[in-house]
Amino acid sequence: MHRIAEEEAGRPLTEAEQVLLRTRLEDLKATLDLSTSSHISIMPNFETHYVRKFIQSGRWLMEFCIYLRKSRADIEAEQRGERETLARHEVALLELAKRQKLNVVHIYREVVSGETIAARPVMQQLLTEVEQGRWSGVLVMEIERLARGDTIDQGIMAQAFRFSNTLIITPMKTYDPSNEFDEEYFEFGLFMSRREYNTINRRLQRGRLASVREGKYVGNKAPYGYNRVKIANDKGFTLEIDPEKAGTIELIYDLFINGELQEDGSRRQCGSYLISRRLNDMKIPSHAGRGWTQATIRDILINPVYMGKIRWNWRKNVKQIVGGERVTKRPRQSLNNCELIDGIHEAIILETTWKEAQRIMAEHVVPATPRKHMTKNPLSGLIICGKCGRRMCRRVDSRGKNPPSIICAATSCDNVSSYLHYVEDKIMLHLNLWLEEYKIQLDIGEDNPSPVQVEAKTTALRELRDAIANVKNQLDNLHDLLEQGVYDTVTFLERTKILTQRKQDAENALIAAERDLHREQMRIKSRAEYIPKVEKLLTTYYSIEMPLERNKLLKEVLEKVVYVKETGSRWHGNPDDFSITLYPRINSEIDTEL
Repeated sequence: MHRIAEEEAGRPLTEAEQVLLRTRLEDLKATLDLSTSSHISIMPNFETHYVRKFIQSGRWLMEFCIYLRKSRADIEAEQRGERETLARHEVALLELAKRQKLNVVHIYREVVSGETIAARPVMQQLLTEVEQGRWSGVLVMEIERLARGDTIDQGIMAQAFRFSNTLIITPMKTYDPSNEFDEEYFEFGLFMSRREYNTINRRLQRGRLASVREGKYVGNKAPYGYNRVKIANDKGFTLEIDPEKAGTIELIYDLFINGELQEDGSRRQCGSYLISRRLNDMKIPSHAGRGWTQATIRDILINPVYMGKIRWNWRKNVKQIVGGERVTKRPRQSLNNCELIDGIHEAIILETTWKEAQRIMAEHVVPATPRKHMTKNPLSGLIICGKCGRRMCRRVDSRGKNPPSIICAATSCDNVSSYLHYVEDKIMLHLNLWLEEYKIQLDIGEDNPSPVQVEAKTTALRELRDAIANVKNQLDNLHDLLEQGVYDTVTFLERTKILTQRKQDAENALIAAERDLHREQMRIKSRAEYIPKVEKLLTTYYSIEMPLERNKLLKEVLEKVVYVKETGSRWHGNPDDFSITLYPRINSEIDTEL
């Protein structure tokens, strides 16, 4: 059969093409139940007939891709000065494709070394295309480069290649997933790669723990006040004090423990919020180059690295199943559950100073609020600062002279606060204006897909499907024209390329049209359900006393509200001189800046 195929193709078939042809013949035999000699005698030349039709159809003209990914061993080798891994592998696989005469049309490069498929975006894209039958084969240096995840990831990988009959081509062997022996060898290779990954990971974690117990710093990023430096004449890294930033660390601890010196000589106690505000007033940049926040100050105050210690297992990776998906979390542990080791780096503050800060923090713990009293802000989670992008919060006047206000908690942000009830009133006003305008648009047909428009788009879909069917017929006729001598090989390939591109364009247009029609149908449905919700909110909002219930109604119709205020009302006596932008839960942005 290979000889007949090569005569029909006019050239020798590659190993991958031979595997594909053999697979198609075996599938045909199983389908027609012609596996016995008595049945074959009914149609003695069926294999010859099928091979000729298969070659004439062009399905043997396959497209392949290359998948490149770094492993941890490659990263370590590059750090030792060896050549860049992806470049070496790319050259080797292109040479392999040249030897086997494989038509490589795309190269995927994965620059991350993730444990799971979910952590490797390029692999996710490749798997999607494999499942769609886009590729006849994938070239990879080793089976291990495809998947080292758990049995679920390995099963997803094996299933995608098996069901799409996609070949896996390595310098050592070509794997045909439809062949039971190759499939078994492939799955065994995945199992061994997972075992090797676990072994490497255990060795890596043991090495990290050993480095920590030697007092070395194993983090990738140095904490504020330090620089990460290579240890001379030894492996690993340690921390070196940054003189410009170390003074800021000493200032933070001094303000927290001793307080801020006042004009009368007394000391005012400073918490993390007030410290962040003072640092922002002094224009001292944070580690990220942005303004200081309470969370940043708190992390510095509880970090034992500043007294010369290294902590281990403070934020362990904890894997959980949430909503049917695997999620990795890093919860903070208490110091009792951490391992503290003397570091080889120099401390910025004394150990007694650090312990005093922990004592003060322990004595000023804010008790948890009972759940039934948690939501006192009807705008909770909705108001977004238009200047820094943070969520704004409710603030209560401790003196009780003024009503609650909406404020941006970032001390470096100059967005001016407003009383909460003014913000509520303006949201209701603008939402009412938008609803009236929206109803008018529906009445006059603006931005409203009518049944006629939906029918027109349905007709366009049918025309696109007919166009695709027409191009497919033209592609089939090309082989007849080539066989009859009307087209030579060059013309045949050129016409095939043009028609294939035309077919691809039509298929892309079909996908876009289907998506557009579905979106219009969903918009009709969502509008019919959305307007009653807005009307209910406007009718009942002020009669509801519970902030939590108000918040639920608002979140049913609004995605967010962007707030901006430039000038304090004390200067012009206009307390509602601010702008808001509403984002309703409809696929459009309604700008209500008034």
